[in-house]
Amino acid sequence: MNTELRTPARPAAAAELPRLNRALRPAPKAPVRIVHLGLGAFHRSHQAWYTQQAGDAAEWGIAAFTGRRPDAAAALADQDGLYTLVERADTSDSFTVVGSIVEAVDGADVERLAELVAAPATAVVTLTITEAAYGLGTDGKLDTAAPDVVTDLALLGSGSGHPATPLGRLVLALAARRDAGSGPLAVVCCDNLSNNGTVAQQAVTGFAHALDAGLAGWIDANVSFVSTSVDRITPRTTDEDVADVQAACSYRDTSPVVAEPFSSWVVSGKFPAGRPRWEDAGALFVDDIGPYENRKLWLLNGAHSLLAYAGQLRGHSTVAEALADTVCRQAVEAFWDEAEANLPGDELQIPEYRAALLARFSNARIAHNLAQIAMDGSTKLRMRAVPVLLAEQAAGRSGAAAALMIAAWMDCSSALPGFQDPLGDKVAAANAISGTERVRALLAVVDPVLAADAAVVQLIESLTGTFAEALPATEPCNCLTSPERTQL
Repeated sequence: MNTELRTPARPAAAAELPRLNRALRPAPKAPVRIVHLGLGAFHRSHQAWYTQQAGDAAEWGIAAFTGRRPDAAAALADQDGLYTLVERADTSDSFTVVGSIVEAVDGADVERLAELVAAPATAVVTLTITEAAYGLGTDGKLDTAAPDVVTDLALLGSGSGHPATPLGRLVLALAARRDAGSGPLAVVCCDNLSNNGTVAQQAVTGFAHALDAGLAGWIDANVSFVSTSVDRITPRTTDEDVADVQAACSYRDTSPVVAEPFSSWVVSGKFPAGRPRWEDAGALFVDDIGPYENRKLWLLNGAHSLLAYAGQLRGHSTVAEALADTVCRQAVEAFWDEAEANLPGDELQIPEYRAALLARFSNARIAHNLAQIAMDGSTKLRMRAVPVLLAEQAAGRSGAAAALMIAAWMDCSSALPGFQDPLGDKVAAANAISGTERVRALLAVVDPVLAADAAVVQLIESLTGTFAEALPATEPCNCLTSPERTQL
């Protein structure tokens, strides 16, 4: 089903419309061969969509597990795993029923997770568990002293088998696969992290080693960790989106997903048990993913973070609004100039990529909320601002545009008491200090090495207040108030 429209009629009463159900499934259910952790809007707009478009989609069903809450699984299960993908362009929408998720499961059901990962037919595990969930310290290794990791290790060590973290659940499931003798598989990281396959490997093997050195050895020998660069803007679904689907499609869907028409997936790594033909949907398989990762992390995600902090400080709520502000636009362009100077290779087509980003960001029909993007800033800035700042300074330049992103984050961190960050306690403690020492303490949350560089601290301190100074006193900053998280 692919319905084009420009102005949908308003929906009939919900009671008069049928519910999206198996009768509308675009193809028979495929067998489960992919297990996904982190069922959310982005997974459904991206990896699940690519899987449905694969030429061999009939062989590749997805069992998707939620993270913190069971809500998404319950809603999808009521619809037999089906949902509507709304591709929202500047002037029209298209609607597609996606059926590649054949089982939606509460993430707390670790018994079912272990059963599916241990099944011989399962070949791929994909992850969208957010950057913060990998729990790596500044040394690149899992922080085994983190409270949630300590708790899960104790639970697994006692044999109770009900870990709460994605890492704990995945390691439990991989142990079940080892015990079942089901052979190798691939773990595919789809979170916004540089060299994310290695990050996932460090996190998973670090957790396994703290639990059972033998299991860690089996994972090293049998599990490949695949790096990817993912790209599709997917804002939070609103009640109006639900109503638009009802109007256009004449059925009720409680769980539609809205995304921009653009999508990209760059993949690098081995799939020892096979994979879908994702290239049929446009996925690109490369030997060296690093340049593509950096292009996306710096140009797209970096600009998003900069707009999230600067835009909110100037009273804006969406990406399109912030980009239309000349002050914010100039800050983004300056950061892009710094990033581009450190992105080698004509094959990356940086000028074309920047032009496309401006068009994508300007799509006002994609209500991409800045508060949603701004969450977990201390983790995101390590991949989006810090590498560009370091590269610029290594080249003998100041890196002021990258430093400005960090300064804007600092300003936003003190604007509201409800700041959302995985290191929120440290952020709050730093904000209790004043002057240069506050800046140094906040920078240490992001990168302790940079915090020891007096010149960098001075540069960032000189840039604090850049956006707040232009904010009218009547405009509050609503930084980071949304409970939603997404893959950005």
